Amino acid sequence: FYTGANAKAIIDAVASAPRNPATITAADLTGYAARPRDAVCTSYRQYRVCGMGPPSSGATTVFGILGMLEGFDMQAMGRDNPMSWHVLGEAMQLAYADRELYLGDADFVDVPVKGLLDKAYLAGRAQLISPYRAAGSYLPVKPPGAPERSKPAPAQEEGPTPFVAVDRAGNVANYTSTIESVFGSHLVANGYFLNNELTDFDHSPVSARDGALAANRVAPGKRPLSSMSPTIVYGPDGKVVLAVGSAGGKRIIMHVTKTLIGVLDWGLTAQEAINLPNIYFGRAGLLLEDDDAGKAMAEKMKAFGYSPVPTDLGSKLNAVERVGDVWRGAADPRGPGSAAVDDAPPQG
Repeated sequence: FYTGANAKAIIDAVASAPRNPATITAADLTGYAARPRDAVCTSYRQYRVCGMGPPSSGATTVFGILGMLEGFDMQAMGRDNPMSWHVLGEAMQLAYADRELYLGDADFVDVPVKGLLDKAYLAGRAQLISPYRAAGSYLPVKPPGAPERSKPAPAQEEGPTPFVAVDRAGNVANYTSTIESVFGSHLVANGYFLNNELTDFDHSPVSARDGALAANRVAPGKRPLSSMSPTIVYGPDGKVVLAVGSAGGKRIIMHVTKTLIGVLDWGLTAQEAINLPNIYFGRAGLLLEDDDAGKAMAEKMKAFGYSPVPTDLGSKLNAVERVGDVWRGAADPRGPGSAAVDDAPPQG
């Protein structure tokens, strides 16, 4: 892929781009290698959860949110209680604040993964969450072992593709890939689109506030930060009970998190959890999906001091769950795609 005719097709496509033509050399391509990365794992209640570590921000942010919610009885509050969605929204914004400050390519910067998932640290973050009122301000703090960092300008991605699969032996594959924006750079080589992943780096290498370097600044050979969040959940017996992933740019983290809460805390099927309204945030404040369920919950959440904005928060969630001796698939009704299964019982 990185040599010969295919490499030349990539080089030529970039050099002849109608906008911003640039130079990629044969040495650039032959010098690239995909790198195996260790999974990031932690506990959530009686479960073990594992996900994708840096340069993805998926596992640290999803698990950061879950860690803050461990101090709340999400099961007792339930899915129809606006307080459940309120504390989820508060934990979300605190975890994203940490994400923006500390996450990047661990080959180039010190990413405090252990500190961000430290149970005492997350319990301290959870103390900032009032069950009755939105904080309105969500600032990062320094987890154990973290270096000094500067807050970058925000960026967005929109083009990931996820799928989840399990075979008869119980082997689970949870895959998320992205070319960044929809159709990537819009350049084509050998019949496939080239990505525009440079937009996943911070727009400025330094903070306008203090001039310090950002963790996700661009550098030669550096991988950009992503939000891909393929997650595998193990039950107390050590067997996989759920695997879920999604598309949706930086919203991926929240699409996956609300699905995990739906299954693990609210006892929903994976399909029911996927169907729950999506939640996110933006400059306008808290965002809830622009559907009947999201609008109804947004109205209830005004009591916590929000002015929730119904918004198109499209997702492409996919999941498999283990129910007794069978695997059951689930696909997001918000877009094309479906779950397929044979009738053979799992062996693993």
